[in-house]
Amino acid sequence: MPPETRHSLIQRLQDGGDNAAWDEFASIYRPFIVRIALRKQLQVEDAEDLAQQVLLLVLKNISKWKADPARARFRTWLQTIVRNATINALSRRPRDQACGGTNAQQQLHQRPSPDDPLWFDREWQRETLRWAAQQVREEFEPATWTAFRDTAILELSAQEVAKRIGKSVGAVYIARSRVMQRIKQKIAELDGDSITQ
Repeated sequence: MPPETRHSLIQRLQDGGDNAAWDEFASIYRPFIVRIALRKQLQVEDAEDLAQQVLLLVLKNISKWKADPARARFRTWLQTIVRNATINALSRRPRDQACGGTNAQQQLHQRPSPDDPLWFDREWQRETLRWAAQQVREEFEPATWTAFRDTAILELSAQEVAKRIGKSVGAVYIARSRVMQRIKQKIAELDGDSITQ
């Protein structure tokens, strides 16, 4: 399960006037919203515009959101805002011309449905991992980071990576483990004072 937004961050946003809280919130959620918009087939510029609209809606309405375990979590509330803004953006867009052919149909059927709630959770998890990795990257030597990235993300063999960076296979595994542990710690910090899961 991806972590929830920290309650303290939501509280700081609700109190208003905390630019640092807003910058932190935007740095976490803007890339996530853009990626969702891109998955809905919006152009990059339109996806950026959508992210801006969603962030403005959140800013305007965050004071109305209340933590209530019997009702929706913050993530569900945000998902509703993103979904509605995306539908509005798509409905204003001119209709595409049909491209025809079975290849196009096959590609459409292979894409996961963005309306599936599990799809939203997977995107949430990916964005949380991406954000945490970005936050800790500078803490590691380039070879350590490369060992992690090449084995954990690019899924290259430890032997291949060891040869490429001039380290032992054991050193590659240790480097990967160290980075993964730090990413988990960063995610736990984000989740530290979260609202109910």
